[in-house]
Amino acid sequence: MKKVIVAVVAVAVIAGVGFWMAGRKPAGTGGAPTMTDRGVPDPLRVATEGAYPPFNVAEPDGTLKGFEIDLAKDLCHRLGVRCEITAQAWDGIIPGLQAGKYDVILAGMSATEERRQAVDFTIPYAVTAAYFVAPKDSPLTKVDYGLQRLDLSNMDEASTTALDKLKAALKGKTVGVQVATIHANFLDTYLADTVTIRRYDTQQNLALDLATGRIDAGLADMTGWQPFLEGTDGQNSAVFGPGIAGGLFGPGIAVALAKGDGRLLDALNGAITAAKEDGSLKKMAEQWFHFDASAH
Repeated sequence: MKKVIVAVVAVAVIAGVGFWMAGRKPAGTGGAPTMTDRGVPDPLRVATEGAYPPFNVAEPDGTLKGFEIDLAKDLCHRLGVRCEITAQAWDGIIPGLQAGKYDVILAGMSATEERRQAVDFTIPYAVTAAYFVAPKDSPLTKVDYGLQRLDLSNMDEASTTALDKLKAALKGKTVGVQVATIHANFLDTYLADTVTIRRYDTQQNLALDLATGRIDAGLADMTGWQPFLEGTDGQNSAVFGPGIAGGLFGPGIAVALAKGDGRLLDALNGAITAAKEDGSLKKMAEQWFHFDASAH
């Protein structure tokens, strides 16, 4: 999704480390984090993926940028701490949090019930829907699926019909998805007996294979597809079918943190709420997505 660059980000990529001075406190001795009166580590160690634009992406020189990079800096500023941001491979990002390698995750992570068994989540800061994308000339883009939005939390007759149409259209096709995501979970749950699922380490590599015709379709958030569709690599691709949300997709995208850290959770929720109320969150979302994908 975006200007497809092949960037397989390894765990703890040193080049992807960003250190941003958001607060006024001096560095602790030995590099060990100190703790503020509100229970926030200083520096706050933030993990992101670095391969999921426009949420987060690593430039060729290792510089991290994106919606979540700006948001992390904003939250650190509100909390009065420094912000240490590192790129981590997606499939190891939660284990790294559990091992104490960093304090929080901002990586386009949906706050699903399954993930809540392993980590705690803040209130959502972004809400998006999942969409299928295929080549413009594919028969998949010619079908009338009946709905613009499919809510898995409310599977009425129209929703069931739309899902059945998706299954029929996709039967026998190869569909790409990023590994260990809610989109992969959706395919496993609803389409495993209908399609061949091809899993990718990054969304960028998924988009690359879609652009070169190695797969029939892909599934990801619209916010993730947008840079790809607006770039030269995606000029011959198009969205098809309804936007899919609710159910296993959870309430939205949120900050993940270790279970049981109530003081840090409260502090982060307060900072996110403040960013919503003063319009900063909406402004950042519109800058990176070109529409308001912020949670309200």
